[in-house]
Formats: sequence, structure tokens, C-alpha cells
Amino acid sequence: MPDTLKITLAQMNHAVGDLAGNAAAMLTARASAANAGADLIVFPELNLIGYPPEDLILKPALIERAAAELETLAQATASNGPAMLVGSVFVQDGALHNGVALLDGGKVVGTRFKHELPNYGTFDEMRLFQPGPLPEPMIFRGTMIGVPICEDIWHPSVCRHLADFGAELLICPNGSPYEIDKDALRIDGVAKRRAVDTGLPLAYLNRVGGQDELVFDGASFVVNGDGGLAVQMKDWEEEQVLTRWTKTAQGWRCDRGEIAELARHPEDVYCAMLLSLRDYVNRNGFPGVVLGLSGGIDSAACAAIAVDALGADRVWCVMLPSRFTSADSLRDAEECAKALGCRYDTIPIAPAVGAYDEMLAPVFANRAPDLTEENLQSRIRGTTLMALSNKFGPMLMTTGNKSEMSVGYATIYGDMAGGYNPLKDAYKETVFAVSRWRNGAKPRIALGPEGVVIPENILIKPPSAELRDDQKDADSLPPYEVLDPMLRGLVEQEKSVDQLEREGFDREELVRIERLLHLAEYKRRQAPPGVKLGSRNFGRDRRYPITQAFRTA
Repeated sequence: MPDTLKITLAQMNHAVGDLAGNAAAMLTARASAANAGADLIVFPELNLIGYPPEDLILKPALIERAAAELETLAQATASNGPAMLVGSVFVQDGALHNGVALLDGGKVVGTRFKHELPNYGTFDEMRLFQPGPLPEPMIFRGTMIGVPICEDIWHPSVCRHLADFGAELLICPNGSPYEIDKDALRIDGVAKRRAVDTGLPLAYLNRVGGQDELVFDGASFVVNGDGGLAVQMKDWEEEQVLTRWTKTAQGWRCDRGEIAELARHPEDVYCAMLLSLRDYVNRNGFPGVVLGLSGGIDSAACAAIAVDALGADRVWCVMLPSRFTSADSLRDAEECAKALGCRYDTIPIAPAVGAYDEMLAPVFANRAPDLTEENLQSRIRGTTLMALSNKFGPMLMTTGNKSEMSVGYATIYGDMAGGYNPLKDAYKETVFAVSRWRNGAKPRIALGPEGVVIPENILIKPPSAELRDDQKDADSLPPYEVLDPMLRGLVEQEKSVDQLEREGFDREELVRIERLLHLAEYKRRQAPPGVKLGSRNFGRDRRYPITQAFRTA
């Protein structure tokens, strides 16, 4: 039996449903690993079909094609080069399984199925797959390798079972979505514990890239049996790393390799929004994006994210001023677009507003102007931007933040119109934080310019929708430094009004905000998708009924 192993970890950005493309990418990765002298190359969870597949996995044609592609991959291992550990879907006794196949010598030499199926938050694997039995190790060239799959390592029993049955090292393929502060949880809270508990080294391989409302940060790593970090791969981009393993008197150990520095907060949030938008736009075939640039912080942040994701030549910013638009906003929007280097046009909405006023005058007679006229302005802007999208092809980006969406401070069919919203799970304070950070730094995955991209005046002026004279967000909402912690308590932590009152929040304001939160559920159901950033995003994590009467006060 060999006393050294070379294992390539292939952190890949695979596309859901593109079986042929994913298979081709894996063969390219294998060729590269062969040149590096690898014995084995490992791919992320369900890499062949893409993760998460959702109900696409229920199509018999997809399952049949996955089996055919897996056989083609297996045949490729008959030639010189490493064996392959491939994640795919499998059928056994009529049941679907999320599993992995070990391909070596031109054939499938072993399969293992995921035992623990997550059924919380964004995950609902129990409605798609059947759990496999507690897995036993796979023999690879004389070495017993345990392959817990993603959720399996979050439960001590699976790794313990593998160790008891003779596993000498653990390789864990993952599809672990990004969440704020999740790096520490994966490494310190889970992987190191399993390694120390079993005394076995553990290679944690995660996918990278955006998939609708999820984004995967990669950040794969290896920890040894003593809990020490041996390898840390990059976050937010594809990477292929050859890891070297040595069998010692105490068992297998991964040699120390490169320790990449991971993005810190709020850079990680910015990268999540950037990468999710990039993959959503590119994989859905849009030539670029168009967005309304109002001179406010939200649209400015979205413009910066879009330029960093796609390049300035694929971003079109449009100012849609009304008679309420301030000179500051006009100047700030133009300066922002100029700093980003993207196309900028101005289309005044006064003619459309006048036409609606005239058209509705007979039925609005004897009624004072109110929120109706404000919403009409927003809907005129949404219709205008959608016209540009239809005529020229770019996807319309939506720019509302989570604070506004929580309390319904957004116009359905107006500023909520669009195809994707990178700020959907970002509270207002988070938007300010990432904007200030981006003015002083640039992510390595960004395509935009260096330096200040959001004018300082946008960062310091009071937020306003500018739908009436002298309007400010603070006229109808608590200050964001009060509102955002209140919303985190109500949304992320599911706390009651009584609990939050004891924490120091004003009770009357809490009751009002909780009421607005529930009333706005119907709007959120009709909102475009946007990337999950925190522990409880609207849609995939938090699924509330629209019609319900429960209140905590």
C-alpha cells in the first residue's frame, strides 16, 4: 500500500442541468490534475447535475442522462490520470439518492449515498431524495476513505461510524451556500470537531458560484486529525489545488499547503452579491443589465455591484427625474455613473405623470393627492425601464433593500419591477457598510474600476424616495439604526414584541413595525429573486402565509 497520496480538490462553478457542460469541465479538470501527478480528483456535491437541482431532479430524462454521462466519465479513467470522485444522482430500488461515485480503471468501482438529508432553511432534500444507509469507507488503492456528503458531517454519528469501520481519512463533498459568518462555523464549529473526534484528517470541498437565490463561496479546506488547518482554498472563485498526503505512524496527514486569506466582512457580502448577479445574468443569457439610478444609496450600490460583476460596458444606468427630484440627486447619479464608467441616460417622467394626471382627473375629482400619486411615479419609472429592457435586451435590476421590503416601503409593479435584486437580503445598514467598503477597496473578482465609485454625498445625505416635496425615509420609518436591529429581532430571530421591548425597543413602534412586516408579505411573494446573505431570507428561508391573523402583541 502507498504511504503517500496526491489528491486534487476541484472547487468548481457548475451549472444546474448542464450535464454535458459539467462533465466536460470535469474532464478538463482531470487532465490538469493528471499533469500535476494526482492520484485522485474530487468534485463537489452533485457536481454532474448541479446543486441544488430542486424539482428538476424528478425528471426521468435527467436521471437517465446523468447515468450516461457518469458512464462516459468512468470510461475516461481507463486512460492515464487520476481516479475521480463524482457527485451525482443515483437510483436504487426505485429510490432517488444524492450520492458519489468513485471512478477508476474505466469503471464505477463504488458508490455511497448521503445519509443525513437537510430539511430546514433553504434545504428541502427530504422531498427529493431518500436517505442512504450509514456509509462505510471506500477502498482506494489500499486506503480506506470515508466520504460523508455535506450534511453528513454536521451529525457526529456519520463520521464516527466511518471511523469505526476503518476509515483512514475523510473527504467531504459539499454544496454549502454562503451565509454571513459561515466560514468559522464550517471550520471551527463542525470540521475540526469531526476531525478531532475521530482522529482523522478531513478534506472539505465546496462548490462556488451563484444559483438563483443562493450563492456558494467555495472556501474549501483541509484539517488534520489534530484539528490543525493544513490547506485553505480561495473563496468566491474556481480553484484546483493539489493536496499531498503522507501516512505516518499516527495515520494519514495532509501536508501543509497554501492558506488563502478569506474575505472579511463586509467584503464577503459584497462578493456574494457580485457573484450571484454575474452568474444569474450570464447563465440566463442576458447581454447586460439596466437599472434606475436615482442618486440614492441603494441604486448606487447596485450599479457598483453590476459593473464589478459584468464590466462597465454591460451596465446601463438611467436617471428618471420628476419635479420632486433634487439637484443633488441629479448630480450624484451622474457622478456615480461617470466614476463607474457605464452608460448613463436621463429620461424625465414629467410627460407620463402629466398624462396620468389628465387621464385620471375625472375619477380622482375631489380627492386630494396622496400615496396613489407617489406610487404612480414609481410605476411609471418601472414601466419605462421595462420598455428599455424589452427593446434592447438587458435585464432590469431591482434595487430595494431588505429593510424596505420588510415593511412594504416599496411599490409593487414600480420599483419592485425587475429580474433580480442583489440587495434583497441586505438591510439598509448593510448597504451603507458595503458601499463605504467598496470606495476603499476592490474585490479580486471584480471587473470595475479602482477607487471611489459611490460619491460621498450619496453616503451622507438622508435617504429619500423623492416622491413628494421634502420627503425623507425617516418621515414614516424609524431611523435605520433602530429599524434594522428591530427587524433582525422580528425576522431572523423570530422574537416577540414583548421580548424586544425588554431589550429596550419602543413598544408602540414594535407593534407598528410587526404589523407592517406581516402586511407586506403579499408584496414579497411577487418580488424578483435575490441572493441570500443572512440566516433567514425572505422566500427560501422564511415562508409565511400571506393571509394570517397572528400577532405577538
